[in-house]
Order: sequence, then C-alpha cells, then structure tokens
Amino acid sequence: MPTVALLATGGTIASTGGPDGRVPTATGRDLLRQAGLSGGARAVPVRDLELGGSFSWDLEKMRLVVEEIRTCLATPVPGTDGARPDGLVVTHGTDTMEETVFLASLLLDDPRPVVLTGAQEPYDSRSPDGPENLRDAFAVAADPSARDRGPLLCFDGLVFAARGVTKIDTLSHRAFGAPGRGPVLRVHDGKVTALAPPGPPRPLPGVDPDTGLPRVDVVALYPGADETLLRAAAEAGAAGLVLAAPGTGNTAPRVAREVARLTAAGVPVLVCSRVPCGPAVPLYGGGGGVDLVKAGAVFAGDLSPWQARLLLSVALAASRLGAARAVSGWLES
Repeated sequence: MPTVALLATGGTIASTGGPDGRVPTATGRDLLRQAGLSGGARAVPVRDLELGGSFSWDLEKMRLVVEEIRTCLATPVPGTDGARPDGLVVTHGTDTMEETVFLASLLLDDPRPVVLTGAQEPYDSRSPDGPENLRDAFAVAADPSARDRGPLLCFDGLVFAARGVTKIDTLSHRAFGAPGRGPVLRVHDGKVTALAPPGPPRPLPGVDPDTGLPRVDVVALYPGADETLLRAAAEAGAAGLVLAAPGTGNTAPRVAREVARLTAAGVPVLVCSRVPCGPAVPLYGGGGGVDLVKAGAVFAGDLSPWQARLLLSVALAASRLGAARAVSGWLES
C-alpha cells in the first residue's frame, strides 16, 4: 500500500472558535483522527508547521512551506529500509492555497503527488468539510493517476492543477475552480478518476532553494488610474510589477509611458487581465495592450495576477537581468 505523509500548516481545517475569532489549534494528528485516518498505514509521521494564518504570510513563509514539502518528500518512512513516501498531503488555509500550490509547482521537480487541501468549516464545526477533503486528498496522493502532474489542489471532490486554480467562493464548500481549464481529477468515495492526461512538472530552472524571493507588487488598473501606484511600488523596493488590467490587458497612455520608464530601468512588468476567464492579449493601441508591449511589458496569458506575481518573483530569484525572458519562455513552453 502506498505511504502518504502529512504536512499540517494550520488553516480553517485546524481552527477552533474563541473570543478573538478562529485560530488554528488542531495538530496534524488531530486532523487524521477526525478524518478516521489515524489507524491507517498510509499516514506516515506528521510534520506540523506553525506559521499563523495563511492570509498573513509573506513570500518567505510561502517559500518555507515549499522547503518543508521538499523535506517531507526526502525523509525516509520509519520502519522501512529508507524508502521515501509515495506522496504528500499538505493542509493549508484556503485564502492563499492557490498561491502556495503554484509556487510549489515552480520550485519542485518531483513526479510524486503533492496534494494541498483544507476546509471552509472549522475543526470544531458541527458539520466540518475538512475530514472528507482530507480523506479525498490522501486517496489522490496514493493514486498512480496523480503522478507526473506537479502539485495539485484537492477540494470538495475535485482536483486541480496548480496553474489556473483559484478560490471562487468565500463560504461555499465548492470553494475552488479553474476558469477556462477545469479539474484534472475527480475523487468520490476514495476512487480517483482522471479527467485530463498528466503533464510533467514544469519548475523554473536556476533557482537556489535557499535564495529569498524578491518583492513583486500587483497594481490594479481601473478608469482614472495613473502612474502613481506603479512609481510608488518601485520606489518602495519592488523588483518587478504585475498589472491587473481591464479586459484583454489595457490601460491609459500615461500608465504605458511609466511602464516604459520602469522596464528601461530594469524593473520587469507583467500584464494580466482582471477578468476571471480568458487570456491577456495585446490588441489595442491608445494605451492598450499593444502600447504596453512596446513599452517592454510581458503579457502573462491566462495567469491570475496573484500567480503571475509568484512566477515573476521566482524568475527574478533565478536571474535579475533575465527575468522577463525566463517568464516568456515558461509561458510559451
């Protein structure tokens, strides 16, 4: 039987209510017991990582989670002759799960399943969704059809690839989706069904695991937006910027002029759409996407601004001078 490890990082799935709101109190072993998994041979020793609510994390804490994932995958299973686990489940807060799973996909190169999951209801709820999500995640992590897909996100019976997954509802148990893409696997009553063929992990090459991730800021564009926030972000130390732009990726001429100034100064700029579905594509002049490309910006396809931010940060960690080229190559591969 496959062995699956657990990395518990808090989140709603481990939280209980109190006078100051919900806070994580349940350990990984508590979660296993609640899900009826504590007596199974699949769950190897648990690692608990206490970092506070995922909504308060910075890039360094997200990178630390990825390094803990790497450690879990490399740690021999007790009672074996040094065998490593066949897969890993990571419990995580839902607010930023889409970002951690994507960052893991950029930094990890391992065919074994890494499956992130969590809950919308707290550990002490009268009807928690965490136990079912955890059982589903363990089933996925132990299933051969989950291999060679990179890190995955499993929630409410659906399993999504890292790229494109996003939280689509603040309270519903059907909390995640992948607009324009859909799930790659489905799990029901412990049975995993493939909905899409696997694709090998696509980490960004040349990144030292011990290197910190440079700051990249997201700037929202809207009617009346000007260059003020772009300039302020760069002056505050952002090594790169992501524009969350209307439509297919458009803005005003004065913003395009500021983008040209920033890229000439060595600050790469990515362009994403604010629209939930469909890619950012340079189509219009007059401050639109065509002008942004002329100004040196790189269009990030159908990546959300939040995932594009991570892609640019990892590319900058690999090479400050070649970040824009690395991003373009990753998007086109």
